[in-house]
Order: sequence, then C-alpha cells, then structure tokens
Amino acid sequence: MQHFKTLVSYFDYLGLPRPEHPMLSVFNSKGNGFLPCPRESSPPITNNCYTISFKKFVEGNLNYGRTKYDFTNGVLFFIAPRQVLQWDKSVVFEQKGFSINFHEDFLKGTELAQQIKNYGFFSYSVNEALHLSPKEEKQIESIVTNIEIEYQNNQDAFSKEIIISQLSTLLKYANRFYERQFINRKEVSNDLLEKFNKVLINYFESKELQEKGIPNIGQIANKLLVSQRYLRDTLKKETGKTTMEHIHLNLIDIAKNILLKPNKSVSEVAYELGFEYPAYFSRLFKKKEGISPTKYRELYKMN
Repeated sequence: MQHFKTLVSYFDYLGLPRPEHPMLSVFNSKGNGFLPCPRESSPPITNNCYTISFKKFVEGNLNYGRTKYDFTNGVLFFIAPRQVLQWDKSVVFEQKGFSINFHEDFLKGTELAQQIKNYGFFSYSVNEALHLSPKEEKQIESIVTNIEIEYQNNQDAFSKEIIISQLSTLLKYANRFYERQFINRKEVSNDLLEKFNKVLINYFESKELQEKGIPNIGQIANKLLVSQRYLRDTLKKETGKTTMEHIHLNLIDIAKNILLKPNKSVSEVAYELGFEYPAYFSRLFKKKEGISPTKYRELYKMN
C-alpha cells in the first residue's frame, strides 16, 4: 500500500498543483458545473494529512477504511492521517466548494494537535458526510474565507496562529452540526480498530507507559478480549499496517509534541515514552520520519 509522508507528494500523486505552503493547502471555488476527481481512480493509499472538504457529491464510490463513504445526504466530510482511501473512476463532484488539506505536523506544538483527536467525525466509524443547512453553510464558508485570506497573504509571525485558531473554530462548528445530524442515530463504535485506538490512548495517557514501558501486542489483545493473531490480521486488513506499526506511529506522534518542550533532552523524551534505550527511540524516529529527533526539533523551530 502506497503511503505519502508529505502534503506535496500527496498532491503530486493526485495531479494537483503544489500547495503554497509545504504543510497547508486551501482551495476555495465559487465555480459552477461538475468536477471529476483529479486522479481518475486509486488503489488503497494512506497519507499523513488531514482533509476537510465541502463538495457536493454527484456520483462514484469512495472507500474510507473498509466501508463506502456515503455522500448521498451530505456535503462536508473529513479524512484523518493514515486512514485508508480508495476511489473509482466514476467519482464526480460539483465544482463549487472548498478543500483544506494540512499535514499533521502543521499542528505540532499547539493545543489543536491534541483536540483534533477528540473529534469523532475523523473516525472510520463515521462514514457519512455532514449535511449542512443554508445557514450552516454560510457559517462554515465565512470561516474558510478567513483561512483562505491568511493562506494567500504574505506569511508573518502571526499567520500560523491565526489559521490554526480559525481551523479550531471550524471544527467546533462541525462538531455541533454532527451532533445535530446524528443525535438520533446509533453510533457505530464497535469496530476493533476504534477499540484498539482507545486502548492505546488510555495507555499512553495513564502512568502505564512510564511504569510498564511500551505495550506489546499481547497486552493490547488481552484488553480487547481477542487473540493476538485476530488483532494482527484485522488491523492489517483494515489499514495495511501491523499492530506494532500503529503503536510506533502513536508514540512518534506523542514524541513530536514533547520534543518541542523547552529543556527536554532527546534522552528524557525517550525515557518518558517508555523506551529503555534512547538510541532505539532515535533510530525508530528517524526510520518513521526520515530525520533524527534533534533535526526535527531544529527544523520545526526554523519554521
């Protein structure tokens, strides 16, 4: 399964113009007519980006995880990093609408980096687009216009903070609208992947990580009341990644935020994350991100 680590490489794959910012893209169209997906079709792929799109769907199939995304009653939809995407050549949208794409690292060091994980509409368990009333459309469009203005302006010391503030506002409104749409519907939250992610989050947020170290497959399988083989096979089928790859990706994601804290050495970060040997943490980080923890910290501060 092909994976795209950067927003630029993902856009190259889609056949879209490269974004103005290496970690952020804002496209807002007022045009009429229909617009086919820029890339005719795609086998299952993953990337490290969030997507928020407002596009009226006309026809075609988009697979999100192992289910088909239902656009028939909605127009606003959300995609999270490392979620498996696949679509066929019949996908067509109305041209009018917007699409905001941003790399997960764009949020690092901000409160939104943690808050965004609490929004259920990025989850596999929600596979319906969000239908907006005309009034709700205007509210969302107003926020997107503000984001677009900052995106198109010359970047300064305040640009990123303003854009992230607007993104946070957009997501809060979306959460309100989703609650309204799904208030009388049964939540689909029994999926093994969802349970697996919840177990990991609880483990990482408790003291278990420091006391017991990095969890192994057996520990997680026991908490989920399934066999290790069933857990491995299901996750591999759902996402194309192994159980340990998921654990490592979550650890690296947490590490990025901790690395930005002042007066924290790389060794201290490694121990805090349950690594017995800091060198192993550094090797794993470089393998997943392509650069060392120290280099990541330097590059982020430069941006």
